[in-house]
Amino acid sequence: MAKLINDTSFIDLPLFIKGKVRNVYDLGDKLLIVVTDRISAFDVVFPNLIPNKGIVLNSISEFWFNYTKDVVGNHMITTDVSEYPAGLSKFKEELQGRSMLVKKIKMVEAECIVRGYLEGSGLKEYNQTGSVCGIKLPSGLKQCEKLPEPIFTPSTKALEGHDENVSFEVLENKIGTELANKLRDTSIALYNKASKYAESKGLILADTKFEFGLVDGELVIADEMFTPDSSRFWAADEYEPGRAQKSFDKQYLREYLEAIDWDKKPPAPELPEDVIKKTEAKYIEAYERITGKKLAL
Repeated sequence: MAKLINDTSFIDLPLFIKGKVRNVYDLGDKLLIVVTDRISAFDVVFPNLIPNKGIVLNSISEFWFNYTKDVVGNHMITTDVSEYPAGLSKFKEELQGRSMLVKKIKMVEAECIVRGYLEGSGLKEYNQTGSVCGIKLPSGLKQCEKLPEPIFTPSTKALEGHDENVSFEVLENKIGTELANKLRDTSIALYNKASKYAESKGLILADTKFEFGLVDGELVIADEMFTPDSSRFWAADEYEPGRAQKSFDKQYLREYLEAIDWDKKPPAPELPEDVIKKTEAKYIEAYERITGKKLAL
C-alpha cells in the first residue's frame, strides 16, 4: 500500500495554498500540487485519512486532462517526479502518483457546474422552486432523473464555508459576458465528451464541477477534473430515477454522515474503520472503471 500522506511539510518550498485536500507549493512561474489522503464532506475536513485517495484523484485528473485537451487546454506540465525542479526528485517515494507540476495561472473566480441529472443541491432547489440557478425545468421530475439537456449552474467561489449557487446573469455581472459564455460553452462541451466516454465504461456522469484559469488570455482548465470529489458517477446498469443511485464518489460517505447525529460543522467526527475501507474501495473502483487500468499501488 502506498504511504499515507497528510502533512507535506517535508517539502521546503513556499506554501502557495493549503486546500481541504491539496497542498500547493510555489515554484515561481509553476506550482506543485500534492494531493493528500485527506477527505472532506459538507466542506469539513475529517481527522481520518483515506488510503490511496490522493493517488486516485491525481491519476484520474491526469487521465482526463489528456483525454479532453482537444476541447480546452489545461495547466498540467507533468506528473513524472524525476522531471520536477528544485530538488523535488528526492521525494519520489512520497510524491510519485499523487502530485502534478502545473503552470501558474490566473484563476477565474467561479465554480463551473454542469448537471445532466437532478441530484444534490440542484434537486433541493428544484423541489423548492421548480428551477436550478434560475433555469426553469419541466415539472414532475424525480430524484436523479435525466434532464432534457445538460445545464450550466455556476457557483461563487467561497474562501470559507459553502459555495453559493448563482444564476448565469450574476456570473455575467461578476466576470463579464464574453468570459461567462466561454465558461458555459466549454463546460458543457467537456461534460458531453466525458459523459459519452463514461457511458462506454458502464457509468453515468450525473454532474461535475470545474475550475478554470487564464494563461496569456487563453482559457485553460485547472485544479481537478472528473474525479470522485468533483463529479457524481453512477453505475448505469443499476440506474433507476426516483431514488439515490449506486455511486463512485463521496456520496457513500455523505449518506453515512446524514445517518449519524452530526450538525455538519467542525470538528468532524472520527470515521469508523469500515467506512474508511468502503470509501477507499469506492475511489479505487472509480479509477479502475474510468481508466480501464488497475491502480498501481
